[in-house]
Amino acid sequence: MARLAVAKTYKLYLGGAFPRSESGRTYQVHDTKGSLMANAALASRKDARNAVVAARSGLAKWAGATPYNRGQVLYRVAEMLESRRADVVELIVRSRGVKAAEARAEVDAAVDRIVHYAGWTDKLSAVFGGANAVSGPYFSYSAPEPTGVVAVAASSASPLLPLVGAVLPVLAGGNTAVVVASQADPTVAVTFAEVLATSDVPAGVVNLLTGDQAEIMPWLASHGDVNGLDLTGVPADQRVALERAAADTVKRVYSPRARSGGGEPDVTAAPGTARLRAFLETKTVWHPVGAVSLAGGSAY
Repeated sequence: MARLAVAKTYKLYLGGAFPRSESGRTYQVHDTKGSLMANAALASRKDARNAVVAARSGLAKWAGATPYNRGQVLYRVAEMLESRRADVVELIVRSRGVKAAEARAEVDAAVDRIVHYAGWTDKLSAVFGGANAVSGPYFSYSAPEPTGVVAVAASSASPLLPLVGAVLPVLAGGNTAVVVASQADPTVAVTFAEVLATSDVPAGVVNLLTGDQAEIMPWLASHGDVNGLDLTGVPADQRVALERAAADTVKRVYSPRARSGGGEPDVTAAPGTARLRAFLETKTVWHPVGAVSLAGGSAY
């Protein structure tokens, strides 16, 4: 008697766990030939709220970690993705119908992109901060700080590299993320969440929702406890409404445009610093030179 394969149900990733949607909803994911690949959770508004709560709870630990430690953790993500290279390649081949060589190239590029951003964690303050020249008897220093909880709409251009390219700069700066995966191809995104779950990334730092971006993103854009919004994967005709919703709660919004005008940006291009700077805030401290302490001694 022939054995029937068990179709996997790809769940959400919230607070370090893999729950089903609170709504109980799922949808079918098909490959390029129309065959059933898996079932995926169809996230609801309540799931989005739960993801924000988890991201907020994980922010203090992640933002409070030393930049060197954050770099170590992100490098560990690259190590674990490298170890699951064959599984991810197989998923990309099946879901996108591309050749194995193309899928391997995307996984390799994603691993390299993670290492790239892991190397940035302890260099942000040197590149984006420093001592300020002032006219007066003061010391003045500026340093970058994380914005907070960032909601990311993942691109559907390809399954892995755009996801990594959007999430890693958010994490490198000390932020936490709520990511809405591409509805058509969530399998690679959830597999990447499984990589994160085994990579020493603290619970709540990355939270992944699968389902309809058009349903979930408006709630995240208007949520009062979300501090930033990355609209990379949002169609151009839907961005204005989300930007207006984000303005009501004074969110930072990153809305990259394609170089040729319209559509999504080229995610295969070498990363610059725009994504790193998008969700960093600059804190400036002033202190008088030669200030006298309460004990009567000079502070400097």
